[in-house]
Amino acid sequence: MNENRRRILEMLAKGQISADEAERLIAALEKEPAPTTAAASGSETPPKPKPKYLRVQVEEQKTASAHGPSVVNVRVPLQLLRAGVKLASIIPEQARDHVNGALHDRGVGIDIGQIRPENLEEIIDQLDDIVIDVDKKSEKAKVRIFCE
Repeated sequence: MNENRRRILEMLAKGQISADEAERLIAALEKEPAPTTAAASGSETPPKPKPKYLRVQVEEQKTASAHGPSVVNVRVPLQLLRAGVKLASIIPEQARDHVNGALHDRGVGIDIGQIRPENLEEIIDQLDDIVIDVDKKSEKAKVRIFCE
């Protein structure tokens, strides 16, 4: 951990700054370019900033008799997902088997014991902008999933 980040976290722990202020300061630190020889020569593009949120948007296109489209807009902090993956590793085996069985019964073929933080980061890196059109009888909806 670099010195500036450590100082910000210490100030937060002492109550000298709020969590929002700490987040803004850390974000500002992440925006500062790291001094590298390749970056100094201009031959390399700056790295893409690490996404902070998983966004799921649902736009429902109703029939002509309805009042217009309804929108669902969910923004989940990726830190919450990362923490959840880490916590999944400490679930007792019996509980993990029970959860995997319940997921399997609902058609979700995921073994939560196999999810690792590096797997989540790989998924996040590959998640650009997914759009799914859903048609159900006379109702239509568009689901968009992306990281920001």
